[in-house]
Amino acid sequence: MEAVRELYNRAKPFLAVIFLQFGLAGMDILTKMALNEGMSNYVFVVYRHAVATLVIAPFAIILDKKVRPKMTLSIFAKLVLLSILEPVIDQNLYSIGLKYTTATFAAAMCNILPAITFIMAWIFRLEKVKLTSIRSQAKIIGTLATVAGAMIMTLVRGPIVELFWAKGIASHESQSGGLDLSHAIKGSIMITIGCFSWAAFMILQAITLRTYPAELSLTAWICLLGTTEGAIVAMVMERGKTAVWAINWDSKFLAAVYSGIFCSGLAYYIQGVIMKDRGPVFVTAFNPLSMVIVAIMSIIILREQLNLGRVLGAVVIVVGLYIVLWGKSKDRKSPSIDEQVIPTQEMTHETKIDKGNLSQTVIHINPSRGTATKNESI
Repeated sequence: MEAVRELYNRAKPFLAVIFLQFGLAGMDILTKMALNEGMSNYVFVVYRHAVATLVIAPFAIILDKKVRPKMTLSIFAKLVLLSILEPVIDQNLYSIGLKYTTATFAAAMCNILPAITFIMAWIFRLEKVKLTSIRSQAKIIGTLATVAGAMIMTLVRGPIVELFWAKGIASHESQSGGLDLSHAIKGSIMITIGCFSWAAFMILQAITLRTYPAELSLTAWICLLGTTEGAIVAMVMERGKTAVWAINWDSKFLAAVYSGIFCSGLAYYIQGVIMKDRGPVFVTAFNPLSMVIVAIMSIIILREQLNLGRVLGAVVIVVGLYIVLWGKSKDRKSPSIDEQVIPTQEMTHETKIDKGNLSQTVIHINPSRGTATKNESI
């Protein structure tokens, strides 16, 4: 039982991010359906985060009561910036890009997120890089591959690829089939800028958690402030169009509720919990899984088509991302002494009773860091 428990504890971060990617895949499909029915992307963002606030806030108030630190001006400024980066900028740009393209295309373009996050984490010293190390070289090569794959998906078309379970469906006229190059470029630019904002959000969230280590409360604040700021943007962009705020029991309502609960509330919380241990690059490295799920669902539900350029680009992105993930796993298992500074927390103190001495303090520095053991008698 202890071995099973240990295996489960090791697998928890992986299970959490896989669950997260399934949730994000469902959001892509539902959001595309709502946008196709004429829902304003600005109003959708407001409703999405309003739902997330209503769901998360009660849990944050009760469960974070003992761990929630005192609010300061510095922390509040970070919360405001976080709510602008993801709920307002990224979500609106992503929705606009989704209008121009397809659910599969948008999900695939988001695979450049780990590359952008890696570069930002390197800049802010959340990620260790040494050019002579094979692990660092793998992360750099993988990062470049993801960018190349995204360019292939955007610019290369090729023949239609019919998957065996969707024959007869993909042959219909669909949005993907009617997608021209200008729309693909416009959509990819919007999604790429949104990914930069999303990556900045991930980095800032990891930094904020150091001084505000209450994940539920952090999520509730982001959703609440995002709702307020998003409403201001929506009222400016949709001024004079009161009809856009109307919502019924249809796909628009379902998309807002689903995205609010799973993709804002739970996603922000799960990201925060995992990032405290594994960092922002690990969280974003599983994005290709979402792309695969979206591709399958969109062919069946939205009758989208896949072309050869997208398939090749997706393969390049997946290979690049898992090269990055391989480099990250090697860093975690055996970081070298020249790549990382030995923190004082790595020291452990033990007391042993010896025949010749009453006590002897043995200071061990983690052997995996490549250091010697030092003994001092008292």
